[in-house]
Amino acid sequence: MTRRPVTDPARAVRDALSRVIDPEIRRPITELGMVDAVSVDEHGCAHVAIKLTIVGCPAADTIERDVREAVASAAGVASLDLDVSVMTPAERAALTGRLRGSHGRVNPFTRDSLTRVYAVTSGKGGVGKSTITANLAVDLARRGLRVGLVDADVHGFSIPGILGLVHDGVAQRPTRVDDMILPPVAYGVKAISIGMFLDPTRGQGASTAVAWRGPMLHRTISQFLTDVYFGDLDMLLLDLPPGTGDVAISVGQLLPGADVLVVTTPQPAAADVAVRSGVVARQSGQHVFGVIENMAGLSAPDGTVLDVFGSGGGAEAAARLSDDSERVPLLASVPLSVALRAGGDRGVPIVVADPDDPAAVAIRSVADRLASRPRGLAGRSLNPRPA
Repeated sequence: MTRRPVTDPARAVRDALSRVIDPEIRRPITELGMVDAVSVDEHGCAHVAIKLTIVGCPAADTIERDVREAVASAAGVASLDLDVSVMTPAERAALTGRLRGSHGRVNPFTRDSLTRVYAVTSGKGGVGKSTITANLAVDLARRGLRVGLVDADVHGFSIPGILGLVHDGVAQRPTRVDDMILPPVAYGVKAISIGMFLDPTRGQGASTAVAWRGPMLHRTISQFLTDVYFGDLDMLLLDLPPGTGDVAISVGQLLPGADVLVVTTPQPAAADVAVRSGVVARQSGQHVFGVIENMAGLSAPDGTVLDVFGSGGGAEAAARLSDDSERVPLLASVPLSVALRAGGDRGVPIVVADPDDPAAVAIRSVADRLASRPRGLAGRSLNPRPA
């Protein structure tokens, strides 16, 4: 390091450290109480003590590297003496309290939340709902929005794999800070899934089945919303299981202000069942924002279009979900795409791997619609009750 004269080198170091962001919490380490002490001696050696949240913190190497780079950029510093330790239980409790705020351990995405919540649903399985949800989340994050994704398909979880969070058959595990869960981040999206909690040492890898009934499913979704620290999000997307069962009902109870995106294929049978999922969402007080038709016509090399799964199902579902008071739009028709399927298999969403593919273009057009809606309570029903 080259020493440069400065009036207050310790302040320069602190200013530099304020630009170091915890990769899991996504807040400056100076705001999280992770900087324990800073001083600079007469020789220009900066003495910095930082405290990680837990023993074995998975972000430790990244934080230490970023701290060293930040201090090296501070004026008046010639060298660095870095001490790394771990927070005490009291310090961790103070941190979780600071992050949760005055409301404590509650669901932050209630009806009066400023976060836009989208529940992605379908009537049948196998229509590509998870692939659509993951790609929408990633494209929204690439626009600079703060995005969270809850894999609410507890029995058929697939979000970790689509986002590239599965390695050697095991999903990346969240970090626990006492009773707070820090979700892994992929492509800028904070994601949580039951697949991240299965224990590979007990044979519970990515291929393990989860056989739970209603109360356990409700508790899991509630815990994802309450105990997972997403921070201040612009948007939260939920990948729901197919059908109108326990999870759909729980999401309606826990997130009554959510907007719903209905995914279907062009096949009339799939569209018919998709309409039912939209009706159930409406019965729980949620708003059907639109329909996305997936697996539409496949373009052949000679320019012809092969309707493998038929045609018109998306438009039909949108029309049947519309009424005199509100028109439900068909947001996009996503064509069959080998690249879309391959991206999900490789853990590299198509909006990243091949954004000009017709399927990616269609998905990005939906993201355009979602991103254009401002945060806030304007236009929402607040369900006021008399005091």
